[in-house]
Amino acid sequence: MNSSNLPTVSVVVIAYNDAGLVGEAVSSALAQGPVVAEVIAVDDASSDSTGRVLDELAAAHPRLKVVHRADNSGGCGTPRNDGIAVATSPYVLFLDSDDVLPPGAAEALVRTAVLHGAPVTVGAAVRRELPQHHDVPWMPGLHTPGEVVERPADRPELVRDTLCVNKLYERDFLEKHQLRFPDGRFTYEDFVFTARVLAAAPRIAVTGELVYVWHVRRDAARVSISLDRKDVGNWRSRIEAHRTASGILADASPDLGRACQVKFLEYDLPMYLRELGKDPQYQRAWWTLTRAYLDTFDEADVASAAPHARWIVRVLRAAETPPADVERLTRLAADPPRLLPPYASGPDGGPVWSAELPVELDGLLALPTGDLPVTMDAEPAGRTAVRIRLHDLYGRLAAAAPQSAQLHFLPRAGGAPVLAKPVPLAPDPDGGWSAVLPFRPGDLAATGRAQGLRRLQTWNVAVGVRCADGSSLLTSLRPRAGLLRRRALPSGRYGVLLTQPFRTGSGSLALRLAPGAAGAMYLVRNRLHRARAARESV
Repeated sequence: MNSSNLPTVSVVVIAYNDAGLVGEAVSSALAQGPVVAEVIAVDDASSDSTGRVLDELAAAHPRLKVVHRADNSGGCGTPRNDGIAVATSPYVLFLDSDDVLPPGAAEALVRTAVLHGAPVTVGAAVRRELPQHHDVPWMPGLHTPGEVVERPADRPELVRDTLCVNKLYERDFLEKHQLRFPDGRFTYEDFVFTARVLAAAPRIAVTGELVYVWHVRRDAARVSISLDRKDVGNWRSRIEAHRTASGILADASPDLGRACQVKFLEYDLPMYLRELGKDPQYQRAWWTLTRAYLDTFDEADVASAAPHARWIVRVLRAAETPPADVERLTRLAADPPRLLPPYASGPDGGPVWSAELPVELDGLLALPTGDLPVTMDAEPAGRTAVRIRLHDLYGRLAAAAPQSAQLHFLPRAGGAPVLAKPVPLAPDPDGGWSAVLPFRPGDLAATGRAQGLRRLQTWNVAVGVRCADGSSLLTSLRPRAGLLRRRALPSGRYGVLLTQPFRTGSGSLALRLAPGAAGAMYLVRNRLHRARAARESV
């Protein structure tokens, strides 16, 4: 079946006060070719020139239809519903005004849908951090290219993919089950729509093609709803969306309902916890709201979650207000999770959270070495080396006998990791193990350039540990005093190489490299741009 014989798609683009970006979104939909019969742009009563931009585009492109809402809906659900109502093609695809469809996305989805007779078809999506253009895959490993899921209840973990924009929907399927988004001011409307779709038990087909590029502009003057976390209201909205979605799924399938609850404990809760910040007022409000919601969870749902998620829930339930070591809890919510010292034992000698809050860390001693929430500190050891210290964890690492450590540099934009040479670990006089790990910034920058990273390279830094018993682990580094210093290093290859270690949002070490004068200037301009955007948002 060639492109001209494929069923067609209606692409629904929603926009509100996005005159500067909506044109790129609409153009990416029109560029999909004849498989896209119509692009329906819904202007949600914008107060800027968004409506005019869309009308001008429609005058030049007959496939573009513009719907102007008289009143702003306050959310994303109502304009999407408006688009579904006027769509005429056999399939519907959704697009936000600040994102884009990559070339061939619509055709890849339609071909897969037709091949497998699937009312819902899903493809790969990436979160593209701008302006750096770092692509982070959305839910990597959740979908297998070529897979066909006969019933969502056969794969309950699919509840973790809450996006609506990386999927193609058969319009007759939406109409048969009256599937619509929540109307009005409802944040995280995707959660509820996706739950309704899964509850309708469609066959789901998977294409391995990239079908959606989700632009993330953290330094924009007006951030997206999902990134606007300056007060506890965003978290409250997410809880309410999850509560609604979980109820829908539980009514359709106990397995889907439990998977939704576990997803909240393993994904949503840690994500917000690690961004808790230091504002006492926000912490208290967040803590009270979260404890109240966790009290509604069945113990069986908590027991089904991963160990670190269970421990977080139990600490939250045990403490009425944020404890003094609340930052330690945020590090346990990191990816990978890290349990910072000190390590306390309960009356029976088993691991507990702390002497002040003796919450049992059940299952910790039985975890495989690779799953242990170990902590590894890093401090400077010269200009091109770090001194690491690996903390033992209730004797578990001592039993495995760590032998060597190896730096792993993981490109945040995707690509192959770069590994340094392994270095033997030595027992530390104060307990644990330590080593000095050298690396060559120039070689790392050259590898990054070979992978297509030109002006500014960003690497997550991890360390792999091999043990005498044959086990191994990979963990992030906790930067200590003095490590986070920017340096300009002389380079025979680039003239100058700017290195900037920094701490990620989850407290882990990462590294920016700017090779050459052009790279250094790009880094400086990027920092100035972020600082200016931060001032303008205050």
